[in-house]
Amino acid sequence: MRILIVTDAWRPQVNGVVRTLEKLAEALHQQGVEVEFLTPEGYPTLPLPSYREIRLALVTPRQIGRRIKDVAPDIIHIATEGPLGILARRACLASKKPFTTSYHTRFPEFLSARTPVPESWSYACMRRFHNAGQGMLVATPSLEMELDAKGFTNLRLWTRGVDTQLFNPAKRVELDLPRPIFLNVGRVAVEKNLPAFLDLDLPGSKVVVGDGPDMAQLKARYPDVHFLGTRLGEELAGIYAASDIFVFPSRTDTFGNVLLEALASGCPVAAYPVTGPIDIVSNFQCGVLSDDLRVAALAALDIPRENARNRALAYSWAECAAQFLSHLRPGANQAAA
Repeated sequence: MRILIVTDAWRPQVNGVVRTLEKLAEALHQQGVEVEFLTPEGYPTLPLPSYREIRLALVTPRQIGRRIKDVAPDIIHIATEGPLGILARRACLASKKPFTTSYHTRFPEFLSARTPVPESWSYACMRRFHNAGQGMLVATPSLEMELDAKGFTNLRLWTRGVDTQLFNPAKRVELDLPRPIFLNVGRVAVEKNLPAFLDLDLPGSKVVVGDGPDMAQLKARYPDVHFLGTRLGEELAGIYAASDIFVFPSRTDTFGNVLLEALASGCPVAAYPVTGPIDIVSNFQCGVLSDDLRVAALAALDIPRENARNRALAYSWAECAAQFLSHLRPGANQAAA
């Protein structure tokens, strides 16, 4: 089988979408599946207004059609709703080629946080985009229920994985900081709701790993917080394993790959009871969820680190790839665009 994955999110971006697609492709290759990507690489790009790290490809329908023809995939998976995703969807519908989509980012909330665009308008566009495919892949049961209530159809569960060899308590390094160490990893941007964490009255130290458009503003506002910038690989794994609690203040993530990375490192989680944390943390004694994030962060200090690690062991990229493949069977009917 040859799969073409279309994504507007790609390197050098460092985020959950890019990491998921990279690890998915590795796992699919190990299962004998050929994977090709259609990304902004090789095309002129423009920065997304208000978020210059995201580059939008400048492409024509003819260019996308030619790329699809050259790859000759058995099926196309459209991972994002940007220019590449829109034109790939158009090409698939015109040629009656089967395709699936996936829902990674809450763009309606993303846009409303930066512009006066009402969420209802954005959700109408998102429904039209996704409901045209043979299946829309979502990461968790709670997200599936939420999107079903908003009128999305043909929803299919597709979990995520974590590299438990890389993210491992054995990778612990010494951080010369007062303990306990409360950590957050992710984009430093408005949708991540970081002030909800940074405003907390907590003992010890707060550490933020990542970069983004709000970095300068937050560094000036919170001089006592340790902003380490982007860290990857072994260095990132060492920071996870050296931290005491992973604090996840986002209310809009659709999953939160960083939750699994923290848990695999033996770092319990403190978060709000929202999509992602509800599905990963609830009922597994690997963290604490509360609408009072300070209460959650302090209570999580009593969670045994082995509980966190054991929860992460339930997730693998091999299972993620197997679920993905199970949803790519051509559908008998396609919804009209």
